[in-house]
Amino acid sequence: MTQHRPSRRWLGRAAVAAVVALGATLLAGLTPAAAQNGARDVQAEQFVQTQAQRALTILANRGISTTEKTRLFRAFVDEVADVPRITQFVLGKYARVATPAQRQAFATVFREYASNVYESRLDEYHGETLKVTGSVVRRPGDVIVNSLVVGGAQSKPVAVAWRVLGGGASWKVIDVQVAGVWLAITEQQDFVSTIDNAGGNVDVLIRQLQQKVQAERK
Repeated sequence: MTQHRPSRRWLGRAAVAAVVALGATLLAGLTPAAAQNGARDVQAEQFVQTQAQRALTILANRGISTTEKTRLFRAFVDEVADVPRITQFVLGKYARVATPAQRQAFATVFREYASNVYESRLDEYHGETLKVTGSVVRRPGDVIVNSLVVGGAQSKPVAVAWRVLGGGASWKVIDVQVAGVWLAITEQQDFVSTIDNAGGNVDVLIRQLQQKVQAERK
């Protein structure tokens, strides 16, 4: 039976509500593995709750221009997400075979493409709030933090899980699961499929993303 995948627009809106509109594309990691004895990590939970509140404060600020809100949110993303790791992850198996020039070109266009995705949805925030409900330690320094997004435009709570790496004051978000869908993994599947269909030519994906970025600028 074919598994139903929520629409990309719904995922994007839920991700914004979840505070990382990092656009259903900006957070990346690996498929979650077994938990370590069901342990919790309070520091990881506090990190997610604190960063969620920071992002919500930016989204809720009606006293600043869209340009300023975009600048603040992009800076927030750069601080909270491991962008270099993300960029490599979404290329999947092709990250190992791409030339240095291709990797650089992809990193540049992917950063702009991903920014456009979440920035175009910043105004879809309508007062949602996020509450951390617990966490599961996969291994020390690698934690899945569970939360619920409620209120605003959500008719019912949306389950959001955050995979974070690090410890102490150096945590980074590397993936987000919204309603059962790991957003970065979905993006990786789409990108790898595009390259597969092009006979393994990474330049085809780069050109497609460049075209999308150019279209957004018009």
